[in-house]
Amino acid sequence: MHESWKSFLDSEFAKPYFQALSNFLHDAYSTTRVFPAKTQVFRAFTTDLASVKVVILGQDPYHTPGAAHGLAFSVPESQPIPPSLVNIYKEIDAEYGRHANSTGNLKPWQDQGVLLLNNVLTVEAHKAGSHRGKGWEIFTEATIRYLDENREHLVFLLWGRDARSKKSIINSEKHLILESAHPSPLSAHAGFFGNNHFRQANDYLREHQLSKIVW
Repeated sequence: MHESWKSFLDSEFAKPYFQALSNFLHDAYSTTRVFPAKTQVFRAFTTDLASVKVVILGQDPYHTPGAAHGLAFSVPESQPIPPSLVNIYKEIDAEYGRHANSTGNLKPWQDQGVLLLNNVLTVEAHKAGSHRGKGWEIFTEATIRYLDENREHLVFLLWGRDARSKKSIINSEKHLILESAHPSPLSAHAGFFGNNHFRQANDYLREHQLSKIVW
């Protein structure tokens, strides 16, 4: 984790809800197969807080072996590009003519200041949503509040019900909030395709003298 997050994370880790979550995770990792690996759970927080320009909120990690590696929507280079990310790339192609990534690994976005944060940071193998309601949602909300209070001119991309539920805790006078349907094949045609979020995000960054994201 990047040093810039230390005070925030130390504070959250000391709270009763997170201690209960830690106990749950200790048992889960000991008795079941959990993704991502322990060393990658907080990978989103290797992004320097001061460099964050865009926040993308996912749901929970991919629950199939080898896919989750701690960044929302992202997979290692060796893995097939997941359907939701395929649709994300399709939308970028529609807006810009092409997308820059040749694989499903979104680390190039992270390196440019995109915080790829899931609402829930762990999952049991082959059981989508299995770690919901264990405390991660409290942690994610605290993270968003911290970003909202300590940074200005961030772009929040809220796709789908879980992400959009966080809108009320973000100050729209300080930040740009863009929301739409989730890029999943089940909902992408209900408002994700054509949302123009990637171009809107870059337009906003330029307006505030910030470098654009090469999507």
